[in-house]
Amino acid sequence: MTLKLMSRRELLRTLSAAGLGSAFATRAVADAAGAAPAAGGKIRELTPMSPTLRALYPARLVNGKVIQPERPLPIFAETDVLVVGGGPAGFAAAVAAARAGAKTTLMERYGYFGGLWSGGIVLVVISTHAKENGEKVKVMRGIGDELCERLTKIEGAIINQAPGKHNPTTDPEATKFMMDEMIAEAGVNVVLHSWATDVVMEGNAVRGVVFESKSGRQALLAKVVVDATGDGDIFAAGGAAFEQRLHAIGLVHRMGNVDRAELDKLKTAGFKSIGSLEPLASVRWVNLRGPSTDGLDVKELSRLEMEHRRSIWKRIQTLRNTPGGEKLFLLQTAPQLGVRTTRLLEGVAKLTAADAKAGKKCADVIGVGGAQGANHVGWPIPYGALVPQKLDGVIAAGRCIACDTKWVEDMRLIAACLITGHAAGAAAAVAVASNCQPRAVDVAKVQDVLRKQGAYLG
Repeated sequence: MTLKLMSRRELLRTLSAAGLGSAFATRAVADAAGAAPAAGGKIRELTPMSPTLRALYPARLVNGKVIQPERPLPIFAETDVLVVGGGPAGFAAAVAAARAGAKTTLMERYGYFGGLWSGGIVLVVISTHAKENGEKVKVMRGIGDELCERLTKIEGAIINQAPGKHNPTTDPEATKFMMDEMIAEAGVNVVLHSWATDVVMEGNAVRGVVFESKSGRQALLAKVVVDATGDGDIFAAGGAAFEQRLHAIGLVHRMGNVDRAELDKLKTAGFKSIGSLEPLASVRWVNLRGPSTDGLDVKELSRLEMEHRRSIWKRIQTLRNTPGGEKLFLLQTAPQLGVRTTRLLEGVAKLTAADAKAGKKCADVIGVGGAQGANHVGWPIPYGALVPQKLDGVIAAGRCIACDTKWVEDMRLIAACLITGHAAGAAAAVAVASNCQPRAVDVAKVQDVLRKQGAYLG
């Protein structure tokens, strides 16, 4: 018998004729726009299409300097509220603004939402509660708590989200999924894989951003922009005053087969802990503090990314070569570096450690932060800490709000980012509805929206 060798294309055709092609094909081309091929139908080869052409305005090298010529930019869209950054703060801001009736767009540089919570695999939501009058009180309510509550309906998605519990830990993929669901339900327009590189100014007000993507450089215009970039990229590009801090930059990783490891033997060998609990019994996430350096320096970020991965790999191999750890393996290194703090806004008001520790009340409160161990009073957050001193059109949210250095470690945590993001989105929607700048907004109206959306203001 003579065997005939088949090419890959001939193999796919044969499998397709037998009804098995879809499992092996690299891509199915829709028969019509937006329609998938019919079940069992013939899968066509990829067809050529007209190339997408761009207007060319290349930078020029002139006398040793790179000169970028003036150029018109296509306007991608116009919106009421533009939220830049889809981490915890940006997610909450976008959902809040849309639920308050504003046409809202959310821009994110990665292909998913959650920022360091999901992509950075920092899975524990710290400071959800505080102690008031001797009682443990949940302060992270509203949109952030709604997300966690919805995760309880998914097996293996969250732990410690229950009465009497604090600081829940979530599964990163379930978190991404639920964020997608809530964003879609709110009617938020989404722009992923896009990096805001500059701002569009009209007088002293930011009127949108310039962003880069695979579709080229474009502009997106808005009545109010929420800067949820974490690094204050938008307010810095607009010329707002800020402080800059060095902080530890780490990289989180996850280990698999933890339930099959012999932990007592590993402890005897000197490994006191091999990671933090998460919803999956077989997996642990492991934090890495890293050196304090400049999170805005791309050379440092590039160096640390590779050094941290090398260090993590070596640690896992050491564990695997230690009695009790043979079955452990490196499941994942985070696709995002753990940048903790870079820019801090100089705001109309400033959140200080002294005021926070005293639980100082403020008339413009837009949320209450919690205690890391749920063991001290909550700290009211003033709206003024989200608003630049002079720049208009922008509201900050998340780890870049106005805060003194002594309170950064509490302000930058996920629960606080969800709380300030919720407030920023509500304030942006009120500013649009009132046709005023964020600094002139009626804070009482913002507080009313927040209460209606379930937020806790003390």
